[in-house]
Amino acid sequence: MNAYLGEIIALITAICWAITSLLFTMASEQVGSQIVNRIRLSLAALLLSATHLLWQGQALPIHAEPCRWRWLGLSAIAGLVVGDGLLFHAFTLIGTRLSMLLMTLVPVISTLLAWVFLHETLSLMEISAVVVTVGSVAWVVSERSSTTPQAGDSRHYLVGVLCGLGGALGQASGLILSKQGMFGDFPALSASLMRLLVASVVVWLGALLQGRVRSTIEGLRNKRARRAILGGALAGPFIGMTLSLAAVQLTHVGIASTLMSLSPVILLPLVHWVFKEHISRRAILGTIMAMVGMTMTFLV
Repeated sequence: MNAYLGEIIALITAICWAITSLLFTMASEQVGSQIVNRIRLSLAALLLSATHLLWQGQALPIHAEPCRWRWLGLSAIAGLVVGDGLLFHAFTLIGTRLSMLLMTLVPVISTLLAWVFLHETLSLMEISAVVVTVGSVAWVVSERSSTTPQAGDSRHYLVGVLCGLGGALGQASGLILSKQGMFGDFPALSASLMRLLVASVVVWLGALLQGRVRSTIEGLRNKRARRAILGGALAGPFIGMTLSLAAVQLTHVGIASTLMSLSPVILLPLVHWVFKEHISRRAILGTIMAMVGMTMTFLV
């Protein structure tokens, strides 16, 4: 069993991501996506700071160079503030399953951005992966289901899809910027904490300027939302991210990344059970094909 410990941890991580997306969807429906994003970033930063203290001996990466803060700060704004903010809004418009399926485009978009900005070459396999993943996602998204949130409103559905695509673009941009800030084998745990800290400051500053600090705090009074946000923060940024680091250390990065990205497949039965959403054969086949394309991207 120890020989496959990394793979097992990676699968558990994928389950954590799936559970996190469900919990944040529930919370967003209760108090709004922006409030959820502010609270979960703050909770995640506190939890990760405690983890950093245990693993690195410091609650904050105080010795990080200014250039790292600059790149990782930009990464936080692109991925955690804009990207995740759009993703959470997509949760409320088109549902968890479709929103997370759109996130399978993140490695594809990352590959294209790296090709444009980092001058990384694209192999025939990578180009094929892009075609398979994009085609599969488009095939599933083009199917309208009566059980999908806002399915009766074409405008809301379109906005939801665009928010999901914007979320994928934001997260992909965040990955590219993170790569710039993690040069020289900088610890991933420290980089994640730095991103969370910057993102937390940005979203709360935005709330202050918009006069929404009070409404955010009042959102915590909603018991269901409070429990869902806390559970999501524990399952995702805390447990999930910690397990993802362990998985990468114990097995090949490509294998770990692929297994950790199975959340859309895991979500198929979960959304059917939790949200009573009908899952068509087309949705199942398209999701599996998107996973195949994403796997091709990771393993080349």
